[in-house]
Amino acid sequence: MLKTFITLLLAAALPAIAAVTPPQAVLAQYDLSMNGAPIAVMQETFEISNGSYQAVSETKAIGVFALVQRRPGRVTSSGEVGNDGLRPKSFDGTRGTGDARRVHAEFDWAAGKLTFAHDGNTETTTLPPGTQDRLSVMYQFLFLDPAKLKDLAFAMTNGRKLDQYRYGIGPDTAIDTPLGRLAVIHLVKQHSAGETATEIWLAREHRLMPVKMRIVEDDGKRYEQVISRLEIR
Repeated sequence: MLKTFITLLLAAALPAIAAVTPPQAVLAQYDLSMNGAPIAVMQETFEISNGSYQAVSETKAIGVFALVQRRPGRVTSSGEVGNDGLRPKSFDGTRGTGDARRVHAEFDWAAGKLTFAHDGNTETTTLPPGTQDRLSVMYQFLFLDPAKLKDLAFAMTNGRKLDQYRYGIGPDTAIDTPLGRLAVIHLVKQHSAGETATEIWLAREHRLMPVKMRIVEDDGKRYEQVISRLEIR
């Protein structure tokens, strides 16, 4: 179940509307739950240096879930930083050396090709402009002017496939988190009956960092990811 949750967690990759100077480093921690029960803790770092970025996310199961999932999950994304924000070059997801479920993606922007490696298979597909991976999308928001946010349509890869997503923006609101009550922008994924429902909350006072995500599967399972620590420099 934890593997399913981590695979589904995503944020929106955004159109080419970068308009603000991003921070140089972010340290974030999220608490993960399933149907209200704690299941894991996620630690993330994001750094920019000399026109390149590196993002790392490590998830460790807690409680009874740690008995089932002993090895932490590690996801990395690296690439360039440009006028339109992040431009991934490499994405990787694994649970350690020899992990047969490892996923990997390489972005060849010059050739317009995206290559996946998973389950012993390798495949290549067309790389749409602005494509992000499921970790880089979390930090693409840092480059955006909130006044320019509208409906979002984008391509995103999880290392196994490339999907198209569309999010609508709901009314501004505020939510309670371990960091206090935060004014947020609420994004809602547009989906058909039987598809996974996803919501994302971006904190206005924290450079549009995602501070909460909710995923509801078609069987009714509800997964949430809520910020519990945040340092932006």
